[in-house]
Amino acid sequence: MPDPRYAIADTSQMLSPSLVIFRDLVEANLAEMIRIAGSAGRLRPHCKTHKMREVIALERARGIMRHKCATIAEAEMLAEGGVRDIFWAYNPVGPNIRRVVRFVQKYPDVKLAVTGDDPRPISQLAEALAAAGQPVVDDRLAAPSTGRDWPVVDDGAKRGQVEVLLDIDCGQHRTGLPIGPAARELYQEIARMKGIAAGGLHLYDGHNHQKDVAERQAAVHVIWQSAAEFRDQLVADGLAVPRIVAGGTASFPIFAAIDDPAIELSPGTIVFHDWGYGDMFPDLKFTPAALMLTRVISRPTAERVTLDLGYKAVASDPPAGSRVIFPNLPDAKAVLQNEEHLVLETSQAGRFQPGDELWAIPRHICPTSALHKEAYVVAGGRLVGTWAVASRDRVLTI
Repeated sequence: MPDPRYAIADTSQMLSPSLVIFRDLVEANLAEMIRIAGSAGRLRPHCKTHKMREVIALERARGIMRHKCATIAEAEMLAEGGVRDIFWAYNPVGPNIRRVVRFVQKYPDVKLAVTGDDPRPISQLAEALAAAGQPVVDDRLAAPSTGRDWPVVDDGAKRGQVEVLLDIDCGQHRTGLPIGPAARELYQEIARMKGIAAGGLHLYDGHNHQKDVAERQAAVHVIWQSAAEFRDQLVADGLAVPRIVAGGTASFPIFAAIDDPAIELSPGTIVFHDWGYGDMFPDLKFTPAALMLTRVISRPTAERVTLDLGYKAVASDPPAGSRVIFPNLPDAKAVLQNEEHLVLETSQAGRFQPGDELWAIPRHICPTSALHKEAYVVAGGRLVGTWAVASRDRVLTI
């Protein structure tokens, strides 16, 4: 039977293939995210999954005031959406250093942080900011409420001042420095540079995909113990370590259970959730809230159904044959996908005719959302409008 959560009263005006956001499920996912965190103030969710102003508005309405992003365009979207504490979790290099300067010039009331793991681009950023003579507003950035159990760490950061978080390589070997003398020396160097401020540590463990919860917990705790000891060393050196931005979706509940006020939790995918995370981490009680509406365009054989769901509409980074699932067609097997077509083999092919609709759940929603200019929005079983995927482009105005 069709899942009633994905029922829409009238789909006749909805194009396909299209991205459809079920707002009620997004709101339920946000509520669960806050419940796990303990309070909204502990969260710094990543906007790379959705790239939508309206999702940011839903989060801010629930008290989530600190946000994380992956591109300058996303940072600009956040700033335009009223966010005043933004962490661009990326190392600025080349022209992006100039873009950081332009960002703080355009948004002097925004507290911006970036990551770094090499002294050369970090010093170039510091020099560029110092040369630009960035004004620092004297009043302290208003801290969001974190609830009674999680006091805000007052780091003395000012509006208009760019912070650099030292990126820690905790096992993924993508970016960052391993904890050790070189990392300690670089953090000390960041703290001495004019034009920037040392903002803490970035601790992303995207390699922790253990399906067994106990194994994942053990791996995360090893990482955290090392990071906490390193933080204590830096503090003993007389350096401020105001925050540790930690974890991704898979490790988010584990970091949430650690009692340390410096932790800022940064899940991303679970706002929309997807088939991939649902399959890998059944302990995460979130619901896919962003689905693909697709229609049958051909019945080439008695066992085949061809849909208008090519890889220009859904992320193709998962292997072919495992990019989407069909909750109402569980035996469907994807046998061919091109730019505009997806061919399924199913024992139920005979019940479909061209024009019939199916729901598909993407395995990886983050790059899927970036393929669409806008998404339909459904609430209470009815189409209520569209949301622009506002920061899917690399450049907005900066």
